[in-house]
Amino acid sequence: MSVEPNGPDHAVVTLAGRFDAVEAIGVRERFADPYLVGVGHLMIDLRAVTFVDSAGLAVLARARRDRVLAGGSVTLIRPASVDAMRVFRLTQFDEIFTMLDAPEEGPAR
Repeated sequence: MSVEPNGPDHAVVTLAGRFDAVEAIGVRERFADPYLVGVGHLMIDLRAVTFVDSAGLAVLARARRDRVLAGGSVTLIRPASVDAMRVFRLTQFDEIFTMLDAPEEGPAR
C-alpha cells in the first residue's frame, strides 16, 4: 500500500495484490493514520489488485462512509483483474462507488 498526497485535501492510495481478510487489517489500520483521517478526498487505485473479498470491501465501505460523513469522497480506480472486478459487480459496489478506468488529472474529486 502506498499513499501519495495529491493536493491539500486529496490523496491517492494504491493497493496491489490480494485485498483479503489478511491484508484488510493493515489497510484499515493505515486508514486510521492521522494523516489519512484528515484527508477529505481519497482516490483508491485498485488497478493492481488481483483479488478482493468481503473484508476488503468492508474497508472500502468504511472509508467511504467516514469521508461522506465529513463532507468528503472516495473514488476508486477499477481493478484490471476481471475476477476482482466481478466481486464489485456482484455486490453492486460498482454502483455505490464512483469508479474510474484511470486516474483523473489533478486533485481527486
